[in-house]
Amino acid sequence: MARKIGSRYTVHQVIGRGSAGTVWLGEGPDGPVAVKLLREDLASDQVLVGRFVQERSALTGLDHPNVVGVHDMVVDGSDLALVMDLVRGSDLRTRLEREGVLTPQAAASVIADVAEALAAAHAAGIVHRDVKPENVLLDLAAPPGPGGAPRARLTDFGIARLVDAPRRTRATRIIGTPDYLAPEIIEGLEPRAAVDIYALATVLYELLTGATPFGGGHTGAVLRRHVTENVPPVAGMPDGLWRIISECLAKAPASRLRAAELAVRLRELLPELAGLPPLAVPAPRAAEEPLTPAEAVYAEVDAGPGTHRRRRGPAVPLVPAPSPDSTRDTHTSLRRPSAEELASYAAESRAQRSAAGQPAHRRSRAARIRRRRTLAVLVAVLLLLAGAAAAFSAFAAEPPGAAHAFARTPAVALPGHLHPPV
Repeated sequence: MARKIGSRYTVHQVIGRGSAGTVWLGEGPDGPVAVKLLREDLASDQVLVGRFVQERSALTGLDHPNVVGVHDMVVDGSDLALVMDLVRGSDLRTRLEREGVLTPQAAASVIADVAEALAAAHAAGIVHRDVKPENVLLDLAAPPGPGGAPRARLTDFGIARLVDAPRRTRATRIIGTPDYLAPEIIEGLEPRAAVDIYALATVLYELLTGATPFGGGHTGAVLRRHVTENVPPVAGMPDGLWRIISECLAKAPASRLRAAELAVRLRELLPELAGLPPLAVPAPRAAEEPLTPAEAVYAEVDAGPGTHRRRRGPAVPLVPAPSPDSTRDTHTSLRRPSAEELASYAAESRAQRSAAGQPAHRRSRAARIRRRRTLAVLVAVLLLLAGAAAAFSAFAAEPPGAAHAFARTPAVALPGHLHPPV
């Protein structure tokens, strides 16, 4: 059934659902469009509506071949909608689940496309904040890239920022998806362009291995690993890709590549990756094989025909959709760790970064200082013991009168004495 959105657009049918709203196939003055209609509770939030209007010029002005463009932003009564390019294809998550990991060349080509989209956004002062496979659309109508890789376009710019209204998220929520959150977001810092690079490197790792580097298990454990652990090495991964991933997953934001640098590095690497097969990944667990307690939480659930199968895997499905969703969630909100948890994460992260970045001569100097302090303590203890021994010797050499006087002092019976004191 057709529905009017504002005065210029008509939507016909739902083509996707996400946590922020629904995506409709629509028609505008210039032809078919995709219309993301935000939830009614979001449309009734005046703070969000004000932010929506403020972001209009920035989002509609972002024009790049690898960006799913926003043509218009509509505020009409209870309707709050983004009118976007209609992309003929699927999202990267669906491609990954249906066909498995990509070849190194295809993965590098897809991520280079997304990096170029981010470079344009960052130059315009826009941070995406929710880069993940669900927000990368594969444009099957465009000519394929190197090695037959589909061309990638990044979508949902501004959704996370729009929904991240101060009263909605302050002290209670983190906007983002756990597997792709940069450490500085977990530590409570303001998201800047480097958070997109961290998330994009996580996506590259996932395209190559089928798993995110820090995902799996309880959300708190995922957040802790982002802050405290280094990315584990992967057998068989090409050295060039591994260096890029390691640089982009650096804990310190300033140590990561910029989006334009990342795109150039990946493009330069494409000829070297030509013809390489996908990385060997562990086979999925057999259906009859028992799950561990942690895996059981994320096991696939199939409640019957028409229901959504939640995949077992490293990602943490916090907001499962009630039905299959071609566009997936635009963002996921999760509980912010307590102040004590954040403080411990941040302290451990700073200590690790400090140790990793400290020059060798400074580390050796610190070790010498610790040894000197230890030696000083030992010398002090020895001097105290020597003084006590000297005092005892002087006491034993006193005249008999002094000893007779001591003998007249009352005796104290101690447990275990077999004879009374003399």
